[in-house]
Amino acid sequence: MGRRRQWHNGTGTLRVAEASLPVEIAATYGPRRRGLLGRHGIEGAMLLTPCNSVHTFRMRFAIDVAYLDRKLRVIDVHTMKPGRLGMPRLGARHVLEAEAGAMAVWGVRPGVRLAIDS
Repeated sequence: MGRRRQWHNGTGTLRVAEASLPVEIAATYGPRRRGLLGRHGIEGAMLLTPCNSVHTFRMRFAIDVAYLDRKLRVIDVHTMKPGRLGMPRLGARHVLEAEAGAMAVWGVRPGVRLAIDS
């Protein structure tokens, strides 16, 4: 059995299908808690790890939320308006957030495996 990846706060590149996009990585309590709060948008996406649920209270814009397993395979994708509480997803280890509509454009859907280079 291989070693598990050790995640760190910072930036990287999200690869899905033919797209390469910037990704912010929030791997500790403070950055995960802050997430996208106070922003008007995001270029690319944000990975919250470890994480299996999110909320959009005090958010300024709607977001797409992809729940990922340990191997970065997409379990589920939802669009959440501000002021919503997402339910925890069984088997989710990471959450990927982006502006609403972005994930459909990128081809992020259940069963797709993502890659992140940091």
